[in-house]
Amino acid sequence: MFARQVEALCGPGDIVVGISTSGNSANVVRGLQFARESGLATFAFTGENGGQCAEFADLTLAVPSPVTARVQECHLIAGHLLCDLAELAFAGTSSTISGC
Repeated sequence: MFARQVEALCGPGDIVVGISTSGNSANVVRGLQFARESGLATFAFTGENGGQCAEFADLTLAVPSPVTARVQECHLIAGHLLCDLAELAFAGTSSTISGC
């Protein structure tokens, strides 16, 4: 499913982000694999050791916890920080992220 979305929606210069608490969600792994084979940049949000997702990600944020809730909480915070950084980059400002 995710591989087909990557195929349909992504193009040169895009970054594909996969999110899997275990790092082993088959659909997410296949999406990252397809992205990598298509020459796209890949990033994975995972737990513990990164699982199979880490094999197909250029960069992996592997939260070192076996507790699903902790992994997802960290993913949420990291996702918000990345969105803030992207907004700052697109706005062309060098100010710091508010609240940090």
